[in-house]
Amino acid sequence: MHAWQVHEFCEPEGMRWVELDVPEPGPGQVRIHNRAAALNFFDILQVQGKYQVKPPFPFTPGAEIAGVIDTVGEGVTAWQPGDNVLGIPEGSGFAEQTVLDASKVFRIPQGMDWAQAAALPLVYHTSYLALRDRAQLRAGEWLIVHAGASGTGMAAIQLGKAFGARVIATAGSTEKLEFARRQGADYALDYREDSWVDEVKRLTGGRGADVIYDPIGGDIFDLSLKCLALAGRLLVIGFAGGRIPSIAANRILLKNISIVGVYWGGLIKADPGYLARTQQAIETLWDEGKVRPEVSATWPLSKLPYAMRALQERRVTGKAVLLTG
Repeated sequence: MHAWQVHEFCEPEGMRWVELDVPEPGPGQVRIHNRAAALNFFDILQVQGKYQVKPPFPFTPGAEIAGVIDTVGEGVTAWQPGDNVLGIPEGSGFAEQTVLDASKVFRIPQGMDWAQAAALPLVYHTSYLALRDRAQLRAGEWLIVHAGASGTGMAAIQLGKAFGARVIATAGSTEKLEFARRQGADYALDYREDSWVDEVKRLTGGRGADVIYDPIGGDIFDLSLKCLALAGRLLVIGFAGGRIPSIAANRILLKNISIVGVYWGGLIKADPGYLARTQQAIETLWDEGKVRPEVSATWPLSKLPYAMRALQERRVTGKAVLLTG
């Protein structure tokens, strides 16, 4: 089979397109013949050596796949060859076939295509954890979603609306602002304009946002503190902006605010049953028409470096997906 490998930390163009033996599943595992694999920004960081998880060399990145099970390992009874599934491997997704634990495999919801299925797991699971469990977002509250045209932003907007929030999205171009509105955002603001903080205050009647979803960090985090409501919750999703921000503790005290970490990967290790519970909740929202992954760009698997570069340069809205045939 063909797969992408990282032999040393590098830019996307430094990865190698290699032919490998087909991997065999061990006990409790399945092998999926991939039809689609979705990209995430952390895939790029991992290739560059800038992500907190650093697999041993050589490794194959990729953590969202959809395809057909072709082999099951010893002890697997929930799945059989021929089942159409989506999966969340710990890497190894950017390959023609992937082996992963059966507990991280789920059926594809009815009516969902291969690309949507691959685009679903990480961004919707992360945003569900952030909004439902960590922030305890309530109907009627004001929610700001930064990077509203990204994959995580798309999921957060849709879930925020599903939970009854009033959503303000931010993004960095006219096209991306329109994308955020299409996902359900009530308002969309350009965060390149210094006035976005004042506009949030105006829209919320001076109150500010109850919950802020921040996958960017850096200056956006700093400015978000200026429009966070009393007793508000600022969700730390990641640091796509590059700089990891800090905050003086007295600011947390004076406004009774909460700075809330959202580390999905750590949670599912501590609570293995969380994956299945969350997937069921998201599938229900799909069936109700409240969530819809939007895939704006697709490439063949062999074009992974180009796709990563497009994602890195912010030329993708929603999700980018590789199709493996």
